[in-house]
Amino acid sequence: MMHYFLQIKKRLCNLIAQMIAMADDDLEAIRKKRMEGMMKMAEKKKEPEDGSGTVVKVYSTDTCPYCTMAKDYLDKKGVKYVDYNVNSDAEKAREMVAKTGQLGVPVLDINGKVIIGFDRRAIDEALSGG
Repeated sequence: MMHYFLQIKKRLCNLIAQMIAMADDDLEAIRKKRMEGMMKMAEKKKEPEDGSGTVVKVYSTDTCPYCTMAKDYLDKKGVKYVDYNVNSDAEKAREMVAKTGQLGVPVLDINGKVIIGFDRRAIDEALSGG
């Protein structure tokens, strides 16, 4: 009977060791994905130069429908912009709050003119230099 329990104990120890090894592999894969994501974000953060001198920054989240509408509107107008996802970029979230004093998205910064929310008229006015 004791021999049977020792075999079970040995099997359990082996299973636990295998699970720990699998978890370590998963953690390494997660770290690698995060690093790749950070590198991609760093590449995207370059200010666009569209020849007009207009610099547009959009502070958004993945789940915000108004953020999507604002970006679609800019795309439709052919305006280049930098999109900062404030869910995954704490530095840009702090920058957005410093500019606006609030956490709502979208926030558009068009040549220094800050627009909170999706407001076509305000976007058009800011893009025209008004």
